[in-house]
Amino acid sequence: MPRPISATVHTAALANNLAVARRAAPHSKVWAVVKANAYGHGLARAFPGLRATDGFGLLDLDEAVRLRELGWAGPILLLEGFFKPSDLDIVDRYSLTTTVHCDDQLRMIEMARLSRPLNIQLKMNTGMNRLGYTPEKYRVAWERARSSNSVGQIVLMTHFSDADGERGVDHQMMAFERGVDGIAGMRSVANSAATLWHPSTHFDWIRPGIILYGGSPSGVYADIASSGLQPTMTLTTEIIGTQTLRPGDTVGYGSRFTADAPMRLGVIACGYADGYPRHAPTGTPVAVNGVRTRTVGRVSMDMVTVDLTPVPDAGIGAHVELWGPTIPIDDVARASDTVGYELMCAVAQRVPVRAD
Repeated sequence: MPRPISATVHTAALANNLAVARRAAPHSKVWAVVKANAYGHGLARAFPGLRATDGFGLLDLDEAVRLRELGWAGPILLLEGFFKPSDLDIVDRYSLTTTVHCDDQLRMIEMARLSRPLNIQLKMNTGMNRLGYTPEKYRVAWERARSSNSVGQIVLMTHFSDADGERGVDHQMMAFERGVDGIAGMRSVANSAATLWHPSTHFDWIRPGIILYGGSPSGVYADIASSGLQPTMTLTTEIIGTQTLRPGDTVGYGSRFTADAPMRLGVIACGYADGYPRHAPTGTPVAVNGVRTRTVGRVSMDMVTVDLTPVPDAGIGAHVELWGPTIPIDDVARASDTVGYELMCAVAQRVPVRAD
């Protein structure tokens, strides 16, 4: 019998979450972001739930080709653009839209021999300070792109750094409006947080990512609890052993937990080699037979121990949910001082994954 850990990707939840994004921005088209193998869900598994989108956004050329092979004929956006002149052969062959964020990319497009002009999203750096032209240099780049016979449609683009926090988007929108002053064209600026919480940024295209997978852009589940978003991944396992502790007994490597009263523990088949965060502390939420409880002691490579006090009848074979509908992934991430994005992407290859 295989080890009892497994992950399930919920196709209907993906479709639901896409619909939530559309309701939040009813006058915008949607780039469904499926980078990082659809946030760890698997591109082929996520595609059926998201195929009602207007376009897909991703990073990897191989994943773009895979989408075409899955039957997607609509727009595909390369969110980082391309990296070498030879990449443009694939961009051209598979009719991809590419982000352009620097003069090197523009030069490669100008020198390429293409079968048709490329549609591009010209990226402005409005304060994120990763990729893009500054507002002061944006118009020159736009005029250069517009004058090139190798460039077709130009969409005006930026990315927010603080749409999920107190600082918000106003400072970046001021920079963006300064940079695009007098430039006509469609706009694409809203990420997941802006899609939910900043309707003035929706414009022509939104780019939801984490909300499509039922995660909170802020990392706090309470912020999306009433949004209608549903978890799209459930990670489950079983209890494979039990222990009864006396007061003073310790648990796991480093003896990080000491029992102060008699207690019963369950040992579950999951560890950091499965993608569960090694730094998850005692108290990280988990559900046993549907009852919320906590982890105890240090996470090891293949096992985690959990407190069975709230579920005294649970024994070997009891069902354990690491995250899913009972335990929001954001709660696990918050306890572990990380974000749900990382946990989704970190599920290890050895964990069997199925779609329902």
